[in-house]
Amino acid sequence: MTTKDRTENSKMAQDPWESGKLGRDKKYATAASKEIGDQIDEALGLQMISIRLDKELIDTFKLLGKKYQMGYQPLMREALKRFVDGELKMVALEALEKHHPVKPKQKEGQRSLKKERVAKAA
Repeated sequence: MTTKDRTENSKMAQDPWESGKLGRDKKYATAASKEIGDQIDEALGLQMISIRLDKELIDTFKLLGKKYQMGYQPLMREALKRFVDGELKMVALEALEKHHPVKPKQKEGQRSLKKERVAKAA
C-alpha cells in the first residue's frame, strides 16, 4: 500500500460517516438497488466474481485489512493488481531480452587475453 493510499484511507477514517460519528445503527442503513449498484460497478470498472479461497487466507487478508484500515476485498484487489503488474513486467522484460540479448560481461583476465591477441595480430 502506498503512502498516498494510507493517507486517503486515514482521511476516510476521519470522515464522520466512516468513523461512525454520525451513527452506525443498521436500521438507517439500506442496500443500494441493483440498478444503482450496477451503475457504481460500471463507473468504477468493477465486475463481481465468485471464487473459493482457503478460510485461512481470507482471515489473513482480514487481519491485514485492519492493519491498513481497509476492507479485505479491496486489499485482495490491490494484491492481485500488484501481482499482475509484476508478472507483466517480467513477461515484457523476457520478451525484450529475447529480441535484444544482453551479452555476458567478460572477466578481467579474458579481456587481457583478447587485447593481447588483437595486439599480436596487428
